[in-house]
Formats: sequence, C-alpha cells, structure tokens
Amino acid sequence: MPPVILVAPAAFKGTLGPRQVAEAIAAGVRRAAPGATVLECPVADGGNGLLDVVLPAGALRERLPVTGPIGETVSAEMGWIDSETAIIESASACGLALVEPEDRDPMRTTTRGVGELIWTAADRGARTIVVGLGGTATADGGTGAARGCGWTFENAAGQPLPEGGGSLIDLASFRSGWGIGARVVALADVATPLLGPDGAAPVFGPQKGARPEEIPQLAAGLARLAELWAQAGRPELGMMPMGGAAGGLGAGLAFFAKAELTGGADWVLERAGFDAALAKADLVITAEGIFDKTSLVGKAPGEVVRRAQVAKKKVAVVAGRVEGLIGVHTIGGDGGSGGRMLDATALARMAEQVAREALRL
Repeated sequence: MPPVILVAPAAFKGTLGPRQVAEAIAAGVRRAAPGATVLECPVADGGNGLLDVVLPAGALRERLPVTGPIGETVSAEMGWIDSETAIIESASACGLALVEPEDRDPMRTTTRGVGELIWTAADRGARTIVVGLGGTATADGGTGAARGCGWTFENAAGQPLPEGGGSLIDLASFRSGWGIGARVVALADVATPLLGPDGAAPVFGPQKGARPEEIPQLAAGLARLAELWAQAGRPELGMMPMGGAAGGLGAGLAFFAKAELTGGADWVLERAGFDAALAKADLVITAEGIFDKTSLVGKAPGEVVRRAQVAKKKVAVVAGRVEGLIGVHTIGGDGGSGGRMLDATALARMAEQVAREALRL
C-alpha cells in the first residue's frame, strides 16, 4: 500500500505562513513518493500563524488601528471563527516584529493594543474571544491590555503609572475597567510562570530587549503586580503555569479579563483534527524555523513530535536550524539563517530528502 504522510508544520517567522510551509513540504514529499497520500495539517500554538491555521476559508479578517508596543498606532488583525467567536494574535498588536531591534525595550513597551482588540471584539458581540499570546515585545504583566479595557494604575502619590514593565515596581493601586461580556481564552506557547528564577522577566526579558541590569527591576515589578493580585483574591497567579507567557500577559488576562489559560498547541491540534489524521499516517513531518529543546515545551511542532512518538509513528523535522534532537529524522538548512531565509523551493527540496530517508526510498 502507498504510504500516508502527514505534513504538520508551523510558520517560519518573517517568511512563510503555516499553510505556505505545508504546501511546500507536501510538494517535496510528492516528488519523493509520487503514490503517497499526503495530508496537510498546518499547526500553530498561539504565536505566529494562528489565524492562518484556525480560520476557515472565507472567514472574516479585518485590520483595526490600535495602540502599538511603543505607543504609535499600528494596524492589527482580528478574525472571526464564526459570528460569536473572535480570534486575535497578540503579536499583531504588540509583537517584536513591530519594533526595530534598537528600539526594543520591555521597560516601556505596552500590551494596550491587545486590550483594545479584546474590547472591540466584545463590543461587536463576540461571546468568546481567543487570544494567542506568542511573540510579544512586552513584559508589562498585561497592565497595558487592562488599560485598553478601561483599567487605571497609580503610584503611591495617586499619579498615573507610565506604561511598560519598568514602572510596575512603583505600582500602589489599580481601579477596575469596563466589564467584558465575553469569555476570553488565552493560548500560551510556553509553560513559564510569571515569577521566580524561571519566570517571565529572566526568561523572556533578554529576547525582548531588556539589558541585564533591567531584569531585576522587571522581575520586581511583576512581583509587585502579583502581590496586589493576591490581595485582590488571586494569590495563585504569580506561579501559575503559562502565566508568564507574553511577558506576563497570560496572568494579566487571567486577572483583568477572567481569561482561561490553555496550551495553544493542544487547542489548535484538537481543532484541526490532528489525532484522527495521525492515526492514518505512516510518517509525520513537522517544521519550524529553529527546532531546539524549547520547541518541545509548549510549541506546536514539539507537540506534533511528542504525539507522533507516543503513537509509534515515524516522525521527521524540517527546520532552518535543528539543535539537540535524538531519535528523530531531522534536516536543517543553513545554521546561520536561523530558519528565516528558507524559501518554498528550499523547503520542498529538504522535505523530499527527509521523506526519502525516513521511508528508505
């Protein structure tokens, strides 16, 4: 019988969306095994490519002006799964890609645009709002998003607190905003808590542009925020798994919007019917720009690998760079590219090679 090959890649940030990656890999697989049945199931985990994967063909997608990460207006995207379910990617409102490398500064970047999107969705009648948390330039504990929904934050003198994570150390009080008449589901791509040595500030601060001497201040500010949450009846938020996602936006939405935090990869794979496709597959191929040990902790390609291994299926990884994987067929591009320079032609060529190797063609 001809083999069944399941292609389940994530986006390659900055170059190709998950559906484009899936199409390129499928083309290469068909060259290696012309008689194979190829099932395409692009995946995401709350970060880049979430709307592309989740929204059905013809679904409404709109661009909306919101406050960007450094205070300027940006055009963010909101999609509608159906008439009562909106979906947004936080990165489209406050993502790293919206800030030039030299301007990245989580001491002052804000998630306000995420709150503005949530409020707009609720105002337009959404009963459920799905928020992908990956890829932000922020470490403000979701206080910016709260501001976008009418919350206010003051220091001990009663003065408004500046936006960003750097000012949270001076936070003395906050006041409630407008009620969001919708269920909020926040999709995390990491299990990181808000606080502690493996918390949001030390883990994500550097990649968001924080200097070494700023990490303790960011951590202290998030701890102060968690202290006030505890006083308000939510003592668990400081160490809750996934609370540190997006620089604390996960925990912030749990408090300010009563959000439910869940693993984005699990949510997307269930919605995409991944397990049913996996049951039929002889080989599973996943992909992302850089596949390393962090991919195995919450990222969609890592969850694809884990489920394939549990099901005792052959599994292969195509990536711009692969680090430290054992027991999985892998093929990486130019290590110096970081996965960002691979185009569809290169992906198809790599997929053809890895399919031949995995199927011993």
